Amino acid sequence: MAYTTNFSIEELRFDNNGLIPAVAQDYLDGSILMLAWMNKESLNKTLKTKNVHYWSRSRSEIWRKGATSGSTQFLKEIRFDCDNDALVLSIEQNGPGACHTGEKSCFFNEINNSSINKKEKKTEPFSNICSELFNTLNQRSINPLEKSYTNHLLTKGSNTILKKMGEETAEFIMACKDDDKSSISNEAADIIYHLQVALLHKGVQWRDVLTVLESRRKNK
Repeated sequence: MAYTTNFSIEELRFDNNGLIPAVAQDYLDGSILMLAWMNKESLNKTLKTKNVHYWSRSRSEIWRKGATSGSTQFLKEIRFDCDNDALVLSIEQNGPGACHTGEKSCFFNEINNSSINKKEKKTEPFSNICSELFNTLNQRSINPLEKSYTNHLLTKGSNTILKKMGEETAEFIMACKDDDKSSISNEAADIIYHLQVALLHKGVQWRDVLTVLESRRKNK
């Protein structure tokens, strides 16, 4: 299937008010941060400056995200959907978060079993499972739980954590030798878990690892 490489903004399908919805997404962990609107001018400003600009429907004006709050957004990539009528902005979020409440994401209210739980905050809304896992481990370190295996490892310290890393790595290697796909998946998951515990114990954030991977991706 062929895709066009010479696409003009004029080909985007703006609504009757000259607007198009734009979803802002964290460029590292994929978290959905916010939904806003753009017109042609704000989109052009965003593409030109790499600082994300939106159109305010309430004030009827262009606004640069973070102009007053400091929570600016730097554009990494922008995509449009198959109908040309919606945008996804891959962005680097600066400041405390994308939401005016101070939260990382505007999407922290949850509909559960046909009911709406206001302020039921999801710490990593729609992010990848590895980022969610690290956030859970971090919460365990801040608020320990009785009989928590994570807290047990963190309390024991480096020797126990690194020993487990070695054991899980050996088990992963053996699963690969046996060509047991189910065991390979399970042992790989164990490695990731214990790797994140080690990172947390050493004060290294999962986003630090993602940042390194992102920098290397550009050179592949």
